[in-house]
Amino acid sequence: MSLAETSETRKARLQELKQRKEASQGIIKNRNFDPESRTLKKHTASEDVEMDTVEKNIDGLAQLVIAEDEEKRAEELNVFNIAPKRPNWDLKRETDKKLAKLERKTQEAIHTLIRQRLAAQKGESDDIRLYLTRNEHTLFLQRERCIQLNSDLPEDMLQGRRGRINCHGEYHLDQSYYDAISRT
Repeated sequence: MSLAETSETRKARLQELKQRKEASQGIIKNRNFDPESRTLKKHTASEDVEMDTVEKNIDGLAQLVIAEDEEKRAEELNVFNIAPKRPNWDLKRETDKKLAKLERKTQEAIHTLIRQRLAAQKGESDDIRLYLTRNEHTLFLQRERCIQLNSDLPEDMLQGRRGRINCHGEYHLDQSYYDAISRT
């Protein structure tokens, strides 16, 4: 590029900037001043034009803010909002679901025990298994298997034994062994 070309492009850019600046400034309106007579205009009611003012825009907003503030103040005075929550309120909320399940299972177990006692009182102790549901019967069989597994151990193993075999065939140490270890 030659110097003349750069000079021409720079002049064109400056001219564009000048036009943009003049367009953004807008037209000057003399509302209170008459430029021809160079005197102030007198205000008349017919010339009163509705103007969009800030006061007009926020007129309804002020009452709304005041009403919200009064509601917040009334809410702050509530005794339940002032009193602190207990430190374990979140734990109670989380465990309520689990406790509902346990409550149902507890009621089922109570009903089973009552049925077993009634059957034993009638002399039908051999027929107790008929009253048990399938899950209760399975638990009963697992308990018997656990007893059988522990009684089938050889005597030499029973003497040095520090635990027992559960119904799944797994060996678990007794609590007394854990107590002895913790003392040392």
